[in-house]
Amino acid sequence: MKKIAIIQARLGSTRLPSKVMLDLAGKTVLARVISRVRRIKGLDEVVIATSDRLEDDIIATEAGRLEVPVYRGSLDNVLSRYYYAAKECKADVIMRVTSDCPLICPEISEKVLAHFHPKTLDYSSNVQERTYPRGLDTEVFSFDALHRCFVEAETDSQKEHVTQYINDNPKAFRFDSVYDSSKDMSHLRWTLDTLEDYVLIRKMYDYVNDDTSYHEILDLVEKNPKWIEINRMIEQKVN
Repeated sequence: MKKIAIIQARLGSTRLPSKVMLDLAGKTVLARVISRVRRIKGLDEVVIATSDRLEDDIIATEAGRLEVPVYRGSLDNVLSRYYYAAKECKADVIMRVTSDCPLICPEISEKVLAHFHPKTLDYSSNVQERTYPRGLDTEVFSFDALHRCFVEAETDSQKEHVTQYINDNPKAFRFDSVYDSSKDMSHLRWTLDTLEDYVLIRKMYDYVNDDTSYHEILDLVEKNPKWIEINRMIEQKVN
């Protein structure tokens, strides 16, 4: 059974253009994400899925430099991008990661992957019952579930947001969630979508590296409570 992670990435971003190529302590944001995802135990391959637009050549070039395979497809139909990337890789199980998560935690993503069993589940994630900071988001689903989404999705939103069709049809899919029952840190924002997010994450990368664990980062943030104020006012975009 082949398990892959597909990292979706594009250069265009309405709130922070070219954010995946910004610098974080000497590496691009995309390089940081790739480095962390490569540390997730249980994966057979990591793939970048970007658009076929000329502007996203830089994404393909960076992925090539980091020796990560690239699939290129529709800019707006990200679902089709995932489907064809997974099909090309002959994947049985797909982990979805976005390139705006340079602090994604391998240990937590491993839990989501280990929790997923294709015989009993179609989809598992740590985002439906959110207890971890935003920016550690991990979704895992079967190729069969992805195929159903690809065939049955109708709205532009369902095609843009890879797993929205699953969320829109909860009775048609078998769900489960991974969460931290001891501590709710969902109020923390460690994703990269605005300049304020970048200021915070760049500050954090003065102290962390690709090996720093979630609990170590959390301890650092709790010792620097003023950091939380940097992007507290940012509202998450609604799908």
